Amino acid sequence: MSNFVNEGKIRGIIHLIEETKTFGQKGFRKRVVVLEQPGDRFTNYVPIEFTQDACDKVDGLKLGQEIEVSFRLSGRRWQKDPNSEVKFFVNPEAWNFKVVSGEGDAKSDSIESANDEFAQASYEEDDIPF
Repeated sequence: MSNFVNEGKIRGIIHLIEETKTFGQKGFRKRVVVLEQPGDRFTNYVPIEFTQDACDKVDGLKLGQEIEVSFRLSGRRWQKDPNSEVKFFVNPEAWNFKVVSGEGDAKSDSIESANDEFAQASYEEDDIPF
């Protein structure tokens, strides 16, 4: 077991809710929710990924709601071929969220089981384009 911490929480106002996208032959699903965090000099926009069955949990969210999301960071190395540039990607994957304020009742929704399914899923590196 590693001592590295790769989990955190983020709070923001829902700026964008993307449609669910499906990738690869095994049907990997991903849905992005962009949180807006107003600041003094500029506004910060943070995309948070919901994967597999967690994509459906987002259906009840609305633009303008303030939510708090618990997430884990997932990083990946990618290289098209041995002669090409190596690229690194980091993705904040949501595992829990709660509505803090906005339209509708405050709710909390755990999506741990969906991410457990993702962790156990087998897929080819070429199936995932990120």
